[in-house]
Amino acid sequence: MKTTQLCKAALAAWALCAAAGSFGATMSKSEYTAAKDRIEADYKADKEACGKFSGNAKDICQEQATGKEKVALAEVEYSYSGKPADGTKVSIAKADATYAVAKEMCDDKSGNAKDVCVSEAKAAHTKALTDARLTEKVGEARKDAAQDKNDADYKVATEKCESLAGDAKASCVSAAKARFNKS
Repeated sequence: MKTTQLCKAALAAWALCAAAGSFGATMSKSEYTAAKDRIEADYKADKEACGKFSGNAKDICQEQATGKEKVALAEVEYSYSGKPADGTKVSIAKADATYAVAKEMCDDKSGNAKDVCVSEAKAAHTKALTDARLTEKVGEARKDAAQDKNDADYKVATEKCESLAGDAKASCVSAAKARFNKS
C-alpha cells in the first residue's frame, strides 16, 4: 500500500510540474533537438532507477518513466510547432500516461477491488480524452466564430460604403478591406 501511495504522490507531482510548463511558443531546431536528447537521457535514467524496485512497484515505475517520456516528447513537439493539434496531443499523452500508470497500480489489487480500480481508471481516461477533444473543438469553434464576426462586420462596413460615390466609395471600400483583412 505504501508503494501505491508513493507512486500516486510521485505521479501527481510529475503531472503538476508538466502542467506548469508553457506551451505554444515556438523553439529553434537546435533547441528542439537538444530537448529531445534530454528527454531520451532522462528516460534512460528513469528506467534505470526502476531497477531498485521489484514486482508491481517496478512495473509502475516503468510505466511512469514511459509516460513521462511520451508527455515530454509531445510537449516539445507542441513547443516546436505551436500547432493547436499538437497541443491536443499533449493532453492525450497525459491522459494515456495517467491511465497506463493507474491500470498498473490496479494490479496490486485482486477480485472486485481490482475490477473497480480498472473501471475507475478507464472512466478517468475517457473523461480526460473527452476533455482534450472538447478543448480542441472549442478552439476551432472560437476561430470559426471570430471569422464569422469579422465577415459580418466587413459586410456592414461595405454596405455603408454603398451610399458614397466615386473616389469616396473606392476609398471607403479599400479602408474596409484593410480593416477586416480582406483582399
